[in-house]
Amino acid sequence: MLGVIGLRPAEQRVYEVLVESRPRTLVELQRTLGLSVQQLRPVLRSLRAKGLVTRSGPRYGAVAPDVALSVLFLHREEELRQARGHAAVLQERYRAVVGGNAGDLVEVVHGTEAISRRVDLVIRSAHDEVRFVDKPPYARQPSTLHPAERDLLERGVRFRGIYERSALDLHDLRADVEAGVTLGEEARVLVDVPTKMVLADSHLGIMPLRTTPAALESAVVVHPSALLDALGALFTTLWSRAVPLAVTTSDEPAGLSEEDARLLALLTTGLPDRSIAKQLGLSYRTYQRRLHGLMTLLGAETRFQAGLRAAARGWVSLS
Repeated sequence: MLGVIGLRPAEQRVYEVLVESRPRTLVELQRTLGLSVQQLRPVLRSLRAKGLVTRSGPRYGAVAPDVALSVLFLHREEELRQARGHAAVLQERYRAVVGGNAGDLVEVVHGTEAISRRVDLVIRSAHDEVRFVDKPPYARQPSTLHPAERDLLERGVRFRGIYERSALDLHDLRADVEAGVTLGEEARVLVDVPTKMVLADSHLGIMPLRTTPAALESAVVVHPSALLDALGALFTTLWSRAVPLAVTTSDEPAGLSEEDARLLALLTTGLPDRSIAKQLGLSYRTYQRRLHGLMTLLGAETRFQAGLRAAARGWVSLS
């Protein structure tokens, strides 16, 4: 665990033993850890050099973790800051070299595994925001929230996603989309979108090589260029037309169960009844009974009217 700040496994082990006990002699440490004196001496020297261990006579003691480890964390953060600065310099040099060569502004990636890896890299390259348009087909079938999205959302990176309505039927909304929305993803839905894409800030994007592939076998990675700017503008246009996908239920409207609140939220997306029943884990007959109960409660005669009246009561959001 502490290898990220430069501690080797043996050093972490010795330090943890000292943290959990009074100061110990070399012989006592040897008995506890089962290490030889020849193994222990260089470890203790290294720990003392790193400010994690002190020595008083024959005994070694741990420096308080909130002091010692904080110093190491600060050192590593400074190293990372410098490394990021150098990476930025290298990126500018790269752009200066390839900027005039159109062939270097796009890369074609073949194969589902290679595409999945590249999507992960594109997402993880974002510092501020990831924008994506989701529609079939998929290099990797969606079942749970993408690990890269989870990691970046927890670090405060903004995610905005537009889902084609046909895509929602292929997701497990509770385990995937709803998990992202709970962490902060802003999700919207459109009946139809022209292509899928992922954009990381304004410096990198990835999209299918063809707009309507039967299977996702090739993708194009787009570097800073007019094409990438156009993809960003397309996303902005689609985002303005899309309807919010409010599938989370942390604040159910008064008098509604969590399941009914989810049903109403999915109703506003325009998903077919059988798809909504599937997402809710209900039989079609049970779903129809619950839907008619909600329509009666809202005084609505159609699904569309039910959605409008639910929005008027503030039970779902349409903007």
